[in-house]
Amino acid sequence: MTTTPTTFAIAGSGWRAEFFVRLAALLPEQLTLVGAVVRRPEAAEEAARRWKVPAYLSPGELVAARRPDFVISSVPWSANPEVVAALAEAGVRVLSETPPAPDADGLRRLWERVGPGGLVQVAEQYLLMPGHAARRALVERGVIGRPTGVQVSSTHMYHAVAMIRGLLGAGFGPVRVSASRFRAPLVDPLTRDGWTGDDTPREAATTIATLDFGGASGLYDFTDNQWHNQLRLRRIVVRGSHGEIADDTVVRLAGERTITRSALVRSQLGYDLNLDGYDTEHITFDGAVVYRNPFLGLRLMDEEIAIATLLTATGAWAREEGPAPYPLAEACQDHLIALAVEESAAGGGAVTTGVEPWHGKDADR
Repeated sequence: MTTTPTTFAIAGSGWRAEFFVRLAALLPEQLTLVGAVVRRPEAAEEAARRWKVPAYLSPGELVAARRPDFVISSVPWSANPEVVAALAEAGVRVLSETPPAPDADGLRRLWERVGPGGLVQVAEQYLLMPGHAARRALVERGVIGRPTGVQVSSTHMYHAVAMIRGLLGAGFGPVRVSASRFRAPLVDPLTRDGWTGDDTPREAATTIATLDFGGASGLYDFTDNQWHNQLRLRRIVVRGSHGEIADDTVVRLAGERTITRSALVRSQLGYDLNLDGYDTEHITFDGAVVYRNPFLGLRLMDEEIAIATLLTATGAWAREEGPAPYPLAEACQDHLIALAVEESAAGGGAVTTGVEPWHGKDADR
């Protein structure tokens, strides 16, 4: 295995791109940012100054000047497919922001251009967050038997579907989606920019959908701005043949006439007289560690831990030193189902997805 840092570049200079830059700066032995692609000259100059790397006006200019191990495409939905395709067709490995294309036809066109080449991963990080990673570890260990249903009320569209499919281990077959949208008053005190100072209830939409995978099911439940609005709790349930996980509680059949209840317990440094700094250390289940923070000491929040995990995994994949973290085929399937949720909620009827070209997912690994 190589010991020099993985090199990467970023196409885009927005809010999400800043996450990647900041985390790379915290991991200099693992990641090195070597360039940026920013379409507008004045924005390119600003990115070069802020990030202290060369900036280029197109993917072609970047590829001609540098050959990083991979490039992150962090541009608007409408521009993303062309940026991803241009890089992959030049033989460069890509980590695409979510979703890889805005609509179903765009997903199919992108797959046709670059899917079989296996050069594209997608930046889906939710199952890499500590709590979700611990739950997935329990599922994969068979603690609750075969997973049969997942309920997510936390995040939206492709992110929620990625969690549902990932925890179920669902494949690429048809999915029957039935969705409804309801509106009700809700105070929205927090946004990405912070406290609003407004306690006036305003109409908010809640989308609820059932996903029938044939032998397994998903429940999608999302309210407008649920990422930031702390007046709506996050909930996740994973049901299996021998028990279920509800948030941090696990109930299961442990033996003859024996049903046990256990907890996922997070070791959080920095409380009371612990002077090791505020940090997530690990998560345990029945006394055994099921998740350990790979970036202990950096004081990262869960989202940053997940993104840093994704970045380092992408670096290992780009050097053929590790598995594909989240291939394009998985991302296309998750967004296709998310689009079906929106279609069903808007039209009021069930929508069934078909078997798509990326069904042969091994081509993307």
